[in-house]
Amino acid sequence: MRVPRLFLARPLAVGARVTLEEAASNHLLRVLRLKPGAPLRLFNGAGGEYEATLDAVERGTAIVTLGAFVDVSRESPLAITLAQGISRGERMDYTLQKSVELGVARILPLETEFGQVRLEGERRERRYRHWEGVIAGASEQSGRTRPPELLPITTLDRWLAAAPASGEGLRLALDPAAETTLGGLQLPPAGGVTLLIGPEGGLSDREIGQARRTGFIGLRLGPRILRTETAGIAALAALQVLRGDLG
Repeated sequence: MRVPRLFLARPLAVGARVTLEEAASNHLLRVLRLKPGAPLRLFNGAGGEYEATLDAVERGTAIVTLGAFVDVSRESPLAITLAQGISRGERMDYTLQKSVELGVARILPLETEFGQVRLEGERRERRYRHWEGVIAGASEQSGRTRPPELLPITTLDRWLAAAPASGEGLRLALDPAAETTLGGLQLPPAGGVTLLIGPEGGLSDREIGQARRTGFIGLRLGPRILRTETAGIAALAALQVLRGDLG
């Protein structure tokens, strides 16, 4: 049986005894049906992970004792920032989950001209917290020790207006009408990549033009038009093969 992994956003130390929150306790005790003595792995995003044991259960709450620290990294050498136009419901969740599995370093949710999701007030905060949970769960499942950073929600216009016209790394904007393809792309031997992807309706001509003026290269992924949740995953996988750790 695979050893369950848990992400805890708190300081961890060898020998510490940690009382888990309700959601984590429910997952271990009611979903996985673990008993005291079961092995675990815990990580907090600072790098590495801890061997651990489910030590006790008190009033439905799991208490875990941390063992040895394991200095392991499963992060990609290619730092990819995914600037993703917000899509609806499960599509956005799928994009986040799979991008975590594919080693993305940062995720920027963007409100765009053709986007069908408008988040305001409390709903905006709830959706952001939900996405944090999706990222944490995908990090637990995929073995990552440093979950990607989820940047604050912003508009594409505001983000591009604040971006310098040039900077470190490569900037790519997916555009089915672009001439450049991955086969003709000159990837730098080092540095990060920022990947801009539109929502269900894609990016508008105005947004693509604005991105190009900010240093983005239009990129076409073959002859077929991909859905937003497919495009990001395909592009990330290709970049990881070419310059990351899937090659």
